[in-house]
Amino acid sequence: MKVERIRVLVVEDSTTVRAHLCAVLSADPGIEVAAVAEDGKQAIELCRSLRPQVVTLDMMLPVMSGLAATEYIMAHCPTPILIVSSSTNRGELFKTYEALAAGALDVLEKPGAEEADDGWDRKLVATVKLLSRIKVITHPRARLSPPSRPAVVNSLESVAALGPSRPTPRAVAIGASTGGPGAIVEVLRALPAPFPVPVFLVMHIGEPFAAAFADWLDGQTGHHVRYAIHGETVPREDVVLMAPPDRHLVLRDGRLWLTDDAERHSCRPSVDVLFESLARECGARATAALLTGMGRDGALGLLEIRRAGGFTIAQDEETSVVYGMPREAALLGAAERVLAIGEIGPALADAVRPGGFR
Repeated sequence: MKVERIRVLVVEDSTTVRAHLCAVLSADPGIEVAAVAEDGKQAIELCRSLRPQVVTLDMMLPVMSGLAATEYIMAHCPTPILIVSSSTNRGELFKTYEALAAGALDVLEKPGAEEADDGWDRKLVATVKLLSRIKVITHPRARLSPPSRPAVVNSLESVAALGPSRPTPRAVAIGASTGGPGAIVEVLRALPAPFPVPVFLVMHIGEPFAAAFADWLDGQTGHHVRYAIHGETVPREDVVLMAPPDRHLVLRDGRLWLTDDAERHSCRPSVDVLFESLARECGARATAALLTGMGRDGALGLLEIRRAGGFTIAQDEETSVVYGMPREAALLGAAERVLAIGEIGPALADAVRPGGFR
């Protein structure tokens, strides 16, 4: 029986890199390079006509940028996009984050000329095969318009769901992976400023692409976002604190700790590690939301928070780019509420009343 191969569109303006990508992908019997494009405009035309199952896309392209191509493809012919980029300066990293928020699924650093082993080649093939199985959703163009401060409308249903005896939350934690940048922006934009408790965030994004992610969120959301500092006291002011690349974020004894402990679910930082520490530290005064993402990281941690009496939310299937992590949480009974992405920020705002971390 003939096995259908994964059809890939390779978009890269460098002749050398393009040839390498095509050679690696074509060498796998389960993958077919359907076409190549040298600029963003060609990428859109070929994506519309050929309907590939995966697009590998450089960010820095002539004629039309990788970001513009991503926005168009995800709005008009949604296709799993793997960004393959060597862009690591601040401005170019911001474009990568914007492409991820616009619907691109993952990012992979281009191989260096000095790489002698085939580790990168195997990672490329494995990532393409994984992304080909994801049913992507349509993303509106201009998803990330300049941040505004919309009024948060209180939901009587969500306030009632918390119950009159639930104590005031001391902190909010959010975890996300694939599809996370856009989801996180939407949630944070819906939180009023100043926000009365700190927000802790774990987002799966590997180095070197994680370097400026906190700065990018800071400019997108209307909240101060930065990476946590090892040993710092849990702040009282309106701030969103992220786990830095390759470090777990743990709350313990009123301080934040960054650890090199073993990966959880092949992840460091891990959402589970953050959520479990929040359950221990805050108990029933913990609030957490688990957003779109591949795998199961965060599901058990969300369950620990719910068992401790805290308020827990999982994103719903319809609005998740990848319904993996929140699905696992829902199956475990870890989510007190399952909400569309547009409802999560307002629900968190309803849950948190003045008081702060004390």
